[in-house]
Amino acid sequence: MAVKPAPQQPTSEALLARILSSLDDDKAEDVVQIDLRGKSSIGDYMVVASGRSTRQVAAMSEKLMDRLKQEYGIGCKVEGKDAGDWVLIDSGDVIVHLFRPEVREFYQIEKMWQPAGADSSVAPITV
Repeated sequence: MAVKPAPQQPTSEALLARILSSLDDDKAEDVVQIDLRGKSSIGDYMVVASGRSTRQVAAMSEKLMDRLKQEYGIGCKVEGKDAGDWVLIDSGDVIVHLFRPEVREFYQIEKMWQPAGADSSVAPITV
């Protein structure tokens, strides 16, 4: 009986790329990537994205956690999945926030991480 090797831990950049790919596959909207390196010890990157409904937000979070578990053996910490308005996924090096658009607009979490004096609008990235 062959022993299956443990999945190799990805770099934070590889993890970020897989997260962005997963969100793109699941039709996430207004995806924003924020580089936290040197700004915070909570992680290297933050990703903020929207889903059109509570059902889509919950499904995107579930699929993302499943993919990271299957491919990298990462067990993510998650908050808010049952409500589906705002789901926080902590994968270690990358923190992911998934929102319904109204909730995202209310909290405006991207603004907290902008450099001082930056334009108040954060441009979405294209994946």
